[in-house]
Amino acid sequence: MQEKIVQALRQALIDEMRRDERIVLLGEDIGVFGGAYRVTEGLYEMFGEERVKDTPISEAAIIGAAIGAAMTGLIPVAEMQFNDFIACGMDQLCNQAAKMRSMMGGQVSVPIVLRAPMGATGRAAQHSQCLEGWFMHCPGLKVVLPSTPYDAKGLLKTAVRDSNPVVFLEHKMLYGGASPGGKAKTAVDSLTEVYRPAPDEDYTIPFGQADIKRQGRDVTVVATGYMVHKAVSAAARAAAEGVEVEIVDPRTIVPLDKDSILSSLEKTGRLIVAAEEVQTAGFAAEIAALAAEEGVFFLKAPVRRVCAFDTPIPFAPVMETDAVPQAEDIVKAVMDVMRYR
Repeated sequence: MQEKIVQALRQALIDEMRRDERIVLLGEDIGVFGGAYRVTEGLYEMFGEERVKDTPISEAAIIGAAIGAAMTGLIPVAEMQFNDFIACGMDQLCNQAAKMRSMMGGQVSVPIVLRAPMGATGRAAQHSQCLEGWFMHCPGLKVVLPSTPYDAKGLLKTAVRDSNPVVFLEHKMLYGGASPGGKAKTAVDSLTEVYRPAPDEDYTIPFGQADIKRQGRDVTVVATGYMVHKAVSAAARAAAEGVEVEIVDPRTIVPLDKDSILSSLEKTGRLIVAAEEVQTAGFAAEIAALAAEEGVFFLKAPVRRVCAFDTPIPFAPVMETDAVPQAEDIVKAVMDVMRYR
């Protein structure tokens, strides 16, 4: 049983590397050091330097090497130290990996998994963003955001077995261990009862299958990653006021389980989207558009987005807390939409 996401991710990699010798790991400090967040700790000793490769400090080189390896028969799992740094390899990811299979008429596959920590944990503007909207906007990529160890393990196994490029985003506050040398608090200290451990047995979770983390009748909250747990906390507060919140965790935003979201909206008539990304032009906006286009006749109230401010994430802790959505912001949005009857 893996109680923490770090353990679940590590076990998924071990299982898959034992299952398939084509799987290789690439990234900065993932070998001897064991990764910035210790996900790959011990794998260098277990599988050797041919399969666990420390790389230069170049995200473009890491992603480019992964693409080349994938096109010649390997299955690379590349680790970024922060999802922010994918910006340095966006041509490789979005202009090459995402398009290659289509451009080659299906004759070539690019089965890479790009793992990347995301989210605000006291590291300021260049190490704290949630950029899922970037990758959602790029056809050809699949985008995954686990919120529990159970989901992380099953989804990572699915990602490794997929023949398409997958961006696998892991919120740092969910890892369950301290960042080496980092002053930020990354231990899991405020998670909820839905933080489900991963069992030891082999299992996969299909992409495009949302999970209802909490049943409710009054308001639907679609939440991703760490925001799932803030939504659960908010739902408990709302329940004390007689309002029952249903929480839908998409788990993958590409492909997106539209049916589960719309089914929940049909039941409740009210929709809130909670995501740590900035509000403008992101995942939350896409879910709001889905409600407007395909669920408008279910709506009893305007859709509300609970997201980060449209600003670089500040370094000062009190300012970061203000800029990033909190459980109380979700409670406020819930009570706001409940005004509409």
